[in-house]
Amino acid sequence: MNRITKLVLATVLGSWGQALDPSLGQVPVPMTHPMPDVTALTEWQAGKTVSAEAVEVFGGVDKCFAAEPIPDGVWQRMQGKTYKANPYIGRNDLSHIRALHWDYDQQMHVGEMVCNKKIAARVTRILRQLFDAKYPIQRMLLPDVYGADDEMQMRDNNSSCFCYRAVAGTGKLSKHARGLAVDINTLYNPYYKDRADGTRFIQPATAAEYCDRTKAFPYKIDHGDLCFRLFTEAGFVWGGDWKSCKDFQHFELRE
Repeated sequence: MNRITKLVLATVLGSWGQALDPSLGQVPVPMTHPMPDVTALTEWQAGKTVSAEAVEVFGGVDKCFAAEPIPDGVWQRMQGKTYKANPYIGRNDLSHIRALHWDYDQQMHVGEMVCNKKIAARVTRILRQLFDAKYPIQRMLLPDVYGADDEMQMRDNNSSCFCYRAVAGTGKLSKHARGLAVDINTLYNPYYKDRADGTRFIQPATAAEYCDRTKAFPYKIDHGDLCFRLFTEAGFVWGGDWKSCKDFQHFELRE
C-alpha cells in the first residue's frame, strides 16, 4: 500500500475515530462508532433497512438513486417470472432502478424496480422526490420475489412496475407488460370493478375495506396526495380517475 492510498483511507476511515497507520504520523484513537455495514447497498439488497451512516459511506443519497441497464443477476431472477419470451419487449427495452424509500417506521429501506427505459428517468426522479419528502412506501421489491403472483405482492403492499402479464380477467396485455405502469402501496390502494350482477371484483381480494375512499387510513392515494401530484405532473394517468373501474394504486403512461 503506497503512502497516497494510506492517506486516502486514513481520511475516509479516520472520521470514524481510528487513525489507520502510525507511520503516517497520526495518533491512533479509539473508535467511537463501528464502521456501518454497507452490504445492503453494495449488493443492493432490496427490502433491507440502512442507516444514514451507511448511506454516507456508500457515497451519499444521490448514489442510491439510479436507472441502469438490467444487471445480469436481476435478469436471471426475472426469467419465467416477470419476464417471459415475447415479441413486444426485451431486455434492452427495460431499465433497473435503484432507490431508497421511507416507511412509517422512520427508517430508510433499499428498493428496486424494473420499468421501461422510456420512463426510467421520470420514475427515478419521482422516487427521489418521494424519498426527500419522507413519503411512506412500505415495500419496493421486484415481483419476482413473489413468483410474479400479482395477488400475492399486492396483499403484501408491494410497489412495483414491470411484469409481463395480461390485465386481470382479460387476454389484453397490461401496461405493466410494457413496463409503462407503476403501482404504489397496493394493498391500501386496490383495484375494483363493479359487475353487472351487483358483485364487486377486488384486487387484492383482502382490500375490500380500502375501497371506501371516504375513510382515512395509511398509504392512501387521493387527489391531495404527493404521489398523485408527482406522477400526474410527469404525464402519468391515475387509475383512481377511471370511470368503468378504479385502480387507486396505478399510474400509467399513455403512448
